[in-house]
Amino acid sequence: MRGRGRMAIAAAALLALAVIGSALAASGSRAAKAPIIIGWAFDSSGPMAPFDGPALAAAKLRVNQLNAKGGVNGRKLQIRTCDTQQNKADVARACALRLLGQKANVIFTTCDVDLAAPVVSAAINRGTLAVAPCIGTDQMGPKRFGSKGRLAFSFGNVAQDEGSAMAQYAYSRGWRTADLATDTVIVYFKDVVRAFEVRFKQLGGRIVAKETYQSLGGSNNVQNAVSRLNGAKADVIVTSTAGAFGALSTLVSGLRSLGNNTPILNSWAGDGTYWLPANPKVTNYWFVTFASCFGDDPSAALNRLAKQVKAGTGGFITGPSAIDGVVAAIRRSNGSTKGSVLAKTMEKFKNVPTISGNVSFSAKLHTVFGRRYRVIRIQNNVPRVVGTIVAKVVAKI
Repeated sequence: MRGRGRMAIAAAALLALAVIGSALAASGSRAAKAPIIIGWAFDSSGPMAPFDGPALAAAKLRVNQLNAKGGVNGRKLQIRTCDTQQNKADVARACALRLLGQKANVIFTTCDVDLAAPVVSAAINRGTLAVAPCIGTDQMGPKRFGSKGRLAFSFGNVAQDEGSAMAQYAYSRGWRTADLATDTVIVYFKDVVRAFEVRFKQLGGRIVAKETYQSLGGSNNVQNAVSRLNGAKADVIVTSTAGAFGALSTLVSGLRSLGNNTPILNSWAGDGTYWLPANPKVTNYWFVTFASCFGDDPSAALNRLAKQVKAGTGGFITGPSAIDGVVAAIRRSNGSTKGSVLAKTMEKFKNVPTISGNVSFSAKLHTVFGRRYRVIRIQNNVPRVVGTIVAKVVAKI
């Protein structure tokens, strides 16, 4: 009896261990399948809405595609949003804190570093990776946010790269002299023009005149710059400004109304047709951008996506590109979503493929360089892709 009793006790113990093991395995399985939460603080109605909205819509489609294939290391992606109401600082910060309270693993933010700062700070202070789909300055990182800025990245094009690409394209067209029209309202606008100047001079170009104006500063502010630019003859007029900020239409119309048909070259901020005046029609206007939203992009996949989200600018692709980049970082980090781990991985990105093309980062530059830009020309209010270009040099400004 004692022998059989001992055997029964041993069998019961083994059964108990098996039950415990199964429970632990099930618990581990459930934990492994917990979703990766992306908290997205976006502007639905302010100046950044034309950029934030399409990027978010396209990102949701990309997430659905990834989830249909099993997600990331067996975990589904989930986007949770919060409206910053025109990027009001207090509302934006509250949005970020709410998303963090919902256990967001990564925080996405708007496409200007000044407007994004409350969200970025809230995220990195918690040790969470902060990502912007399309901020275009080197300030999205340690330069602006100090040591904690190692957790901040943007899948936009760094201004030093974009301005360099614009200069390269201008020079390739035989434009040897340029007037610079700098919109001083945000850092990105200023840095693109500075980078253009540096690279254009390196290539042998000459700057004829430098003028400044400020979006949101009233029409007289822009008209004064137009009058001065009209008197400074050059092969091309270079600016960086967005239609949503209010000055672009006035700048272009003002020059054309004076009979000045000099080519105007803009950054991706000047993408889209939503800002075009009916009269005079915009002509001889050029810009570089991430992708064409007009159905003629070199990539058929991007054309399909643009149609799905009814994109107004090529910036729509920055949303899914940022999703691709974060997913690549998680996979390369063995599934970790810890901010410091992901940041260390992303600093080593070199030509990492995304839906928008290859992206690279470095310890110094946390905003993309080396991407292939689409060059689009608008003639009589009709946009058309006329080429692509990759900057050979990241300008030092």
